[in-house]
Amino acid sequence: MEEKLIQRLESAVARLESLSVGSQSRGIDLDAMAASTDPSIIAFEDLLTEYVGKVSSIAAKIGGQVQDVTNVLSEAFCVQKELLIKIKQTKKPDMVGLGEFLKPLNEKLMKAISMTEGRRSDFFNHLKSVAESLTALAWIAYVGKDMGMSMPIAHVEESWQAAEFYNNKVLVEYRNKDANHVEWARALKELYIPGLRDYVKSHYPLGPVWSATGAAVSGPPKAASKPSGPAPPPPPPASLFTSESSQPSSSRPKVGMAAVFQEIGSKPVTAGLRKVTDDMKTKNRSDRAGFVSASEKEVRSSAASVSKVAPPKFELQMGRKWVVENQIGKKDLLIDKCDSKQTVYIFGCKDSVLQIKGKVNNITVDKCTKMGVVFMDVVAACEIVNCNSVEVQCQGTAPTISVDNSAGCQLYLSKDSLEASITTAKSSEINVLVPGPDNDLVEHALPQQYIHSFKDGQFVTTPVSHSGG
Repeated sequence: MEEKLIQRLESAVARLESLSVGSQSRGIDLDAMAASTDPSIIAFEDLLTEYVGKVSSIAAKIGGQVQDVTNVLSEAFCVQKELLIKIKQTKKPDMVGLGEFLKPLNEKLMKAISMTEGRRSDFFNHLKSVAESLTALAWIAYVGKDMGMSMPIAHVEESWQAAEFYNNKVLVEYRNKDANHVEWARALKELYIPGLRDYVKSHYPLGPVWSATGAAVSGPPKAASKPSGPAPPPPPPASLFTSESSQPSSSRPKVGMAAVFQEIGSKPVTAGLRKVTDDMKTKNRSDRAGFVSASEKEVRSSAASVSKVAPPKFELQMGRKWVVENQIGKKDLLIDKCDSKQTVYIFGCKDSVLQIKGKVNNITVDKCTKMGVVFMDVVAACEIVNCNSVEVQCQGTAPTISVDNSAGCQLYLSKDSLEASITTAKSSEINVLVPGPDNDLVEHALPQQYIHSFKDGQFVTTPVSHSGG
């Protein structure tokens, strides 16, 4: 330990000496060199070497998209190191200047997100794990409680909780197939918990410390006004560091409707109608015998089913009940302002993921398909009813979990929720994954077939067991 510290000090002294000799001829910034030798920057370099280097070395063995997205992760951490050095030479900017300052980091995060879009690949869970986890680097944007962002340490933990949902899928999928993927998923978790979390806790628990005498951050350049010219280009993609949302489509003015109504009103009601003769009436047509063909039934039933699809809903009703209905393909649903008196009702959702932060009274998942639900604590119970291919992860405690009339249900339990009572009825393909001795997830299949035997005047029910032979 002492030898390593001495080597660091000697390296820093050598760099400063070489800088002082040739600073005038080469124009090197002394402040930048001093910032790069700061203990917090050296600690971040150790983070890059120990944790990021480990993930990158394992990804190189896997190759393909896993290596590509890991390279983006490595680039993002290197960009954050450069920003930490610049912060020590820069005055604290306003929100506009902060967005411009963090633009290089935001570009890396958006690049990782873009890799998860489009046609889903075989390594979607790897890509999603990295894209979700990189939002943890946004801790550097914390400038105070009023900005609506969690404290740096909490932000890192919350970001990893969102990524862990997909990281656990990698562990389960490759547990008995490829050890490299398992090691990659474990190394990715170690990078954030404890790696980045402990680094932020040790050096920046209250956020980055800006220079009081450094240079100011300038905002994006403003285009010069011209009397005439082409229309301005569309706005750039939204930044992960801003909370501004685009204007909803319902608030945009409707153009041309007055002209449409005027055109309709200017014509007679019966204009263009043809007279129906006797041979055109249904009762006189030979091709209409009074029965409905199978094809017509299918067309009518499909049209009726489409018309019954209700609009999506995501709202808090009467301050007591969160309603999440008919959400299709939404992977970023989040409920973060809840309390133990509120309930959550999820209905008719498909191919979506909902994360519930905090403790709620009850959670019900009803008639959902390919739905993922991640929650912390529940007071009463988590109920899964009439669902198909759903995944539910409990990161805290849950006294009761019930599965009724559902197929293909994956339950992920934490160490604190192992005492939960699981009730199943008319359900199949139920698997429960619990932490093992080495924190590896161990999968247990709940029986769906039973044997009923009449003994001593009553029926005795036992689950069906299958021998390995």
